Amino acid sequence: MQSSYDVVIVGGGMVGGTLACALGHTSLKVAVIETQLPAPFNSTQEHDLRVSALSIASENILKSINAWQGVLDRRECPYRRMKVWEASEEHAATLFDSLNLQYDHLGHIVENRIIQLALIDQMKALDNVDLITPAKTKRIDYSSGSSIIELEDGRQLVGRLLVAADGGESRVRQAVGIGVHKWDYEQQALVASVVTAYPQEDITWQQFTPTGPLAFLPLSGKRASLVWYNTPAEVKRLMRCSDDQFMSELVNEFPEALGSIDSLLARGSFPLRRQHAQQYVKDGVALVGDAAHMIHPLAGQGVNIGLLDAAALAEVLINAVANGDDISTMAVLTQYEKQRRKHNLVMMQAMDLFYRMFSNDVLPLKLLRNVGLGVAGKAFPLKRKVMSFAMGLEGNLPTLAK
Repeated sequence: MQSSYDVVIVGGGMVGGTLACALGHTSLKVAVIETQLPAPFNSTQEHDLRVSALSIASENILKSINAWQGVLDRRECPYRRMKVWEASEEHAATLFDSLNLQYDHLGHIVENRIIQLALIDQMKALDNVDLITPAKTKRIDYSSGSSIIELEDGRQLVGRLLVAADGGESRVRQAVGIGVHKWDYEQQALVASVVTAYPQEDITWQQFTPTGPLAFLPLSGKRASLVWYNTPAEVKRLMRCSDDQFMSELVNEFPEALGSIDSLLARGSFPLRRQHAQQYVKDGVALVGDAAHMIHPLAGQGVNIGLLDAAALAEVLINAVANGDDISTMAVLTQYEKQRRKHNLVMMQAMDLFYRMFSNDVLPLKLLRNVGLGVAGKAFPLKRKVMSFAMGLEGNLPTLAK
């Protein structure tokens, strides 16, 4: 059985789902192929390990496609302040406060599953979007203007435009012959979900150490997500520790700003990679999100730049339809690449700079870093610029993000 679509999106996660919803209520016929639906949400469940720090720009995108209310109806945690320091929290730290930009928050910490569930609610309500799940891709026959995607159950989808939203190991990207530049960081991230002894916080903070940052992300209620960046060998050792041993290590290594932790709920780890596709588009193909780029997560910008990809591509496609242009042509698709590639590269290079500057114990650099953080804490124009950039409010934003 074969079905024809204008746009076939492989991957119905946060980025693919956002793109599909942004194309809702258009004349385009859209299919979204997703391996499996996330588990339903129940307010009595503990928080998931995988969370994202959504920027103001991401919040605006989700509002524009009517998915933000689905997040609010489940759970999220707004944060108003962000603090970074290395040697001394008191004397060489920078505190960012949203009130300085006349916003009541900098962003929200939200479980990835909740974002995806809110998007699925919207996709199911759209007449021009078919959510095909559970479904696995068996074969992709790529040709400009008309690709065939065969599913394991025998169904075939024909798409004028094939969109890769299937992650860093994208099968779509590989099938269409787009290469990547990549390397692994000499760090891994250990994520722990904990119960705090204090009420819900409105601050996220990060302390830099020679082996990697220690980060605190507030969750709703007396819950928090802790991120411990370290060498692969050390992360492996920490993951082998008993819960009691791990809690002891946590108390010893994390700064006093962490406060008292009542209990450990869960922990997990994952490797860190920097990866960038050699191109974002070909005839009849576009890459979005991790399929196009992967960055160091220390500033939490990975999902945010992915959602900006989705918004930018949707804007380009909607304009093409309005102008009577073929959405699968390079003339159209390169408009998307020009919008996003440079912006994403700047973000990737900024994360690389932080990684290389702070992940060492070289004394001259250490002194320079602490002086820099202290000065930055007192330089209001610089702080405003950094905050605006982190909130996704800088640059040529797609209409959906404004």
